[in-house]
Amino acid sequence: MQWQQRLMTLLFACLPLAEVGASPTSAIASMRLAVVTEQGDILVDEPMPSGGRWCIQWQHSVEHFTVLDCYRNAAGIMQLERSHQPDFAAGLGHIFGRGEQVSDGEGGYWINAIDEPVANNRYVLRVGSSAVNHQVVWPDGEHSAVSLSEYASGQRVTIQLIAPSAALRE
Repeated sequence: MQWQQRLMTLLFACLPLAEVGASPTSAIASMRLAVVTEQGDILVDEPMPSGGRWCIQWQHSVEHFTVLDCYRNAAGIMQLERSHQPDFAAGLGHIFGRGEQVSDGEGGYWINAIDEPVANNRYVLRVGSSAVNHQVVWPDGEHSAVSLSEYASGQRVTIQLIAPSAALRE
């Protein structure tokens, strides 16, 4: 079943390739990370080359520490790569068989090698208040962080990896 989901995700990612002159290599190399509100407002629209990485960062609403879910463009597929959590607060923790838990050296831990494809290269997030401060951050620091909470607190946004020719307001 998992291989079928991966195949479908890959097929959906390649649909825009039907355009004249497009090739699988150029489409994968030119993917974009987009965050769009339900009203169609574009909060993030950044190039995301194959191998490119980004994280969604927020403050845990009860424990008030920083949590990170980190993704990558794995040859045109949005993949949850790793997650960082400072402790085992409510709703957080490692699930046996899903990645590899390692210490961060500061009392918290990383769950590495999760490497799960995100269905249809997109997911919906209900953005938290400014106290939660959901943000898109880039681990390499190549872009400034974008606070989703500043622009869409309490709203649903779609976080997606798309080919440039795909409509952002689907």
